[in-house]
Amino acid sequence: MSKIHLFFCLTLLSIVTACTVTRNPSAPENMPATIRIQTIPEDAKVYINDKLVSTTTPMSYTIHDNIFSGYIGTQSHIDRYLAPKHNLKIKIVKDGYESYNDVVKPQYINIIQKLKQYYKTTWPENLLYELKPSLEKERVTRSQPGKSTLEKTIIRWYFDSAPQGARIFWRVISSVPEEVKNTNELWLGSTPFEETRSFNIEGLTYENSRDVQIEIKVKCKGYVDQNKRFNVRQAIDQQEISSFFDLVEDPNR
Repeated sequence: MSKIHLFFCLTLLSIVTACTVTRNPSAPENMPATIRIQTIPEDAKVYINDKLVSTTTPMSYTIHDNIFSGYIGTQSHIDRYLAPKHNLKIKIVKDGYESYNDVVKPQYINIIQKLKQYYKTTWPENLLYELKPSLEKERVTRSQPGKSTLEKTIIRWYFDSAPQGARIFWRVISSVPEEVKNTNELWLGSTPFEETRSFNIEGLTYENSRDVQIEIKVKCKGYVDQNKRFNVRQAIDQQEISSFFDLVEDPNR
């Protein structure tokens, strides 16, 4: 066979194999690949390609067919023929935490053996996902409280007045009473007051917090009572409720 004919045959073979990328379990070095998946916190559910593969973490996932035959000339060809089929869509789910979605893409190693060309996928050995607490686990009602992480949200409370020594009261004012109920006035302390404490508002979620207010009332003998209202959503975002009350003498005392 002449060199021209040999070159023509090899070129034709390359064109034909470029059209197909197939699994080849009998290809060389077809060793399973194992990925260890860990989460913080642990005991999360793991979905891979929309299929539940584990109900707890840490866990290991094994990929058996990781050798593929075919001819891929450029990275764009790899992206076109291989990547869409072989990427792993990973979803991590745990109660009380936001779902974590990730796409893991393999690397491809070109293997030539006995005039045949193969591509082997290589994967990371370990994946670690740090989950964020969910701002809202599920919808709550007055008859079914205790479902939201925001009910116990801790923020800074700071109030002062002139003169000092005024008594501070607070109450919840809700425009969604079917979820968060209104409360009567509760004694908080005396000015100056500074404390890190929770809302302890049953049924509170980040979604309905915009419809909830906290009213602060300051009372001091010989002075006019003063009220101020604070939107709970804003307090959550700022991580505090604070104000200064410049009390006015009561002319009718």
